[in-house]
Amino acid sequence: MIDPKDYTFSGLKDETVGRLPGKVAGQQFVIQDCENCRIYIFDHSATITVDDCVNCQIFLGPIKGSVFFRDCKDCKCIVACQQFRTRDCRKLEVFLCCATQPIIESSTGMKFGCFQYYYPELALQFKDAGLSIFNNIWSNIHDFTPVSGENNWGLLPENAVVQDYVPLPSSEELKAVRISTDATRSIIPITRGQRQKSSDESCLAVFFAGDYTTANARKLIDEMTGKGFQLVQTKEVSMKAEDAHRVFQQCASEFIPLLEKGPVVALEFDGDGAVEGCQSTVNDVFSGTKIFVSESKASASQDVDNFYNFADMQMGI
Repeated sequence: MIDPKDYTFSGLKDETVGRLPGKVAGQQFVIQDCENCRIYIFDHSATITVDDCVNCQIFLGPIKGSVFFRDCKDCKCIVACQQFRTRDCRKLEVFLCCATQPIIESSTGMKFGCFQYYYPELALQFKDAGLSIFNNIWSNIHDFTPVSGENNWGLLPENAVVQDYVPLPSSEELKAVRISTDATRSIIPITRGQRQKSSDESCLAVFFAGDYTTANARKLIDEMTGKGFQLVQTKEVSMKAEDAHRVFQQCASEFIPLLEKGPVVALEFDGDGAVEGCQSTVNDVFSGTKIFVSESKASASQDVDNFYNFADMQMGI
């Protein structure tokens, strides 16, 4: 029998508590009435509700469904989920990975950044929660209750350091988790999202399904960011032949046979010379792998628009 007490943190004050990998195993979890606590859920879960918490620091591993924060204030969080929602909250700072548009309601002083975290079990927990590491629209916030002339939310500073917000756990039990908050090791690629772009040149790169898709996409991200380009957004989505015609236009026929193997992973890079930089990297590093890369600066912005218009429709965004 499952005992709900094992899946609840309630009425705690000035404590550090958590669950190790394997201890939640896809169940739902409840966090309520906690003050001045550090709370770490290093596992995947079904849904999580966080109610009436004040001045807490919270890490929530991959959540298959929704996380709902209600009546919380002055909390700092790192969260990965399918759906993110807040109601009647004030001053939440959240490093977020969210597959759908995050929603805030009757909430003020909300700040968002891109999820950035690593521990060895995390990649498999994302899989178990049915979340793709490439589907993260963390900065595309929908405010249900906007106030004219005011902004209820904004973005965290770009150079925000994760452990300044949610420190690594200090308790003996939780120290066993081998965490890194180094941006280059993050399970979720760090994207710019809605931040101001540095250049009007972007480039689309699309990887097709296969054994090394994720590793290849990560490698291209490392190579490109190492050269000073910025990763704007990423997406993993299934395509059909007619989608390929719309997105890849005259090159569609060479890519259509690859679509049956599974979803594609698309990356948008930004920066002066991004197209040439991406083409040369792909030629140097991935010879023999079929990858779509924008042909020119002129066609690239159209490629990006075509792909994301298709992907957003497909995902109902």
